[in-house]
Formats: sequence, C-alpha cells, structure tokens
Amino acid sequence: MLSQTQLDIWTGTEALLFDLDGVLTPTAAVHESAWRRLFEEYLAAAGRGPAYSDADYFDHIDGKPRFDGVRDFLASREIVLPEGPLDDDPDHETVQGLGNRKNRIFNTIIENDGVAPYPGSARLVEVARERGLKLAVVSSSRNAPAVLAAAGLTEAFPVVVDGVVAAREGLPGKPDPATFRRAAELLDAPRGACIVVEDAVSGVQAGAAGGFRAVVGVDRGAGSEQLLAAGATFVVNDLAELL
Repeated sequence: MLSQTQLDIWTGTEALLFDLDGVLTPTAAVHESAWRRLFEEYLAAAGRGPAYSDADYFDHIDGKPRFDGVRDFLASREIVLPEGPLDDDPDHETVQGLGNRKNRIFNTIIENDGVAPYPGSARLVEVARERGLKLAVVSSSRNAPAVLAAAGLTEAFPVVVDGVVAAREGLPGKPDPATFRRAAELLDAPRGACIVVEDAVSGVQAGAAGGFRAVVGVDRGAGSEQLLAAGATFVVNDLAELL
C-alpha cells in the first residue's frame, strides 16, 4: 500500500478503478437532489418524519445500490414497505417502486440538464490512457453507461461494472469489495496493481477491503477525516492533484 504522503500513482500501477458519480462526473449532486425530492415527497404524503436532511444522504444512501439506499433510509424512519418486483411501477409505494421513482427523477434531470466530467478527472483519465493504464468504472448506479455516454467518456472505459452487472452476476454492493474485484478480473489486472478511486465512505470501505494497491479518496462532501477513517490511503479534493 502507498503511504498517505505518496501521491505517485503511476509506478507499479496497472489499472485504475473509478467510481462514477462524484468522482468522474458531478452526478453525485444530481443523485442527492433526486433522493431528496423522492423522500421529501414520500414523507410528506405518508405523514411521517423526521424530515429528510442532508445527513440522511451520507448516512443511509451515498454509494450504495439504489434499493439498499431505499431500505436503509426507510429503516432510519422505522418504515417497512413491501419489496415489490424489480420492475415495479415507480408510482407504487414499495421498495422497488420508490427506487424506480428515484431513477425516473434522476434521468429526467440528466436529460434536461446534461452532464460534463470534472475537468481534473477528465485530465487524469486522459493521462492514464496515454500511459497505457487499464481503466474501469465501478458504480452502484444502474445508469452508469448513460452517464458515461452523456459525459463523452464511454470510449475510455472498456469495462463497466454497474448495478445492472452486479445484479446479473449476483455481486453484493459496496461496501463489499466484490464489484471492484470483478472489474480487476475483467481487466486482467492483479489487485495489488490496481488503485481504487472513490468519493463515498461505502466505496472507500469496499476498496480498502479488496486487497488493492491503494484507495484514493476524493472529498466531494463526505469529509477527509471520514474517508481516511474508512480506509483511504490518501485524500484529494480534485483528481488533478494526482498529476
């Protein structure tokens, strides 16, 4: 493992495994906004409280598979809903229905507003490709291919392990390291030569548990101390700091 003071990510590294939302693109803010709208409207209609807060996103939702986020938030309010089928109608009050409603809100925002990568992240990806590193996206989102396409990043990432892949292959979501390990396998890169790049506490925990060379935490709001405590090797505010 690299020390917290070593920022040379190139020597001995064969692959970079990136989270998407909040690491490559500012879509974490879109997800946060979609979750807020979903649960503010749901709690108001259900007459339940306490009201949704900023802390709820980081405590119960951030970095997790969508339906896990629904379950964990509802559990925080001692609310139990039926699961419903995976493709449940977004207007149904089930775990799957609420998750699909959140996805509908998210996609509407992306379609209306578009998305662009963080400049520092785009630059790091460009340099990594020039150096011949293998690249993968590992995201809990089921929207990863659409977001990558909207951001013009599809070509850079031949391997994408997202929520759809995880469900199809039976891979547990973050903080379990299974999705990151699967990405390394698909890239044919040894874990000890892979670096995980994450902004969520649950994602950093996954990277730290996976036997990888290092975990770069990107502080987009979770907090540097929290990311280090979760297992980040070091933390940056922007990926351009690694260049």
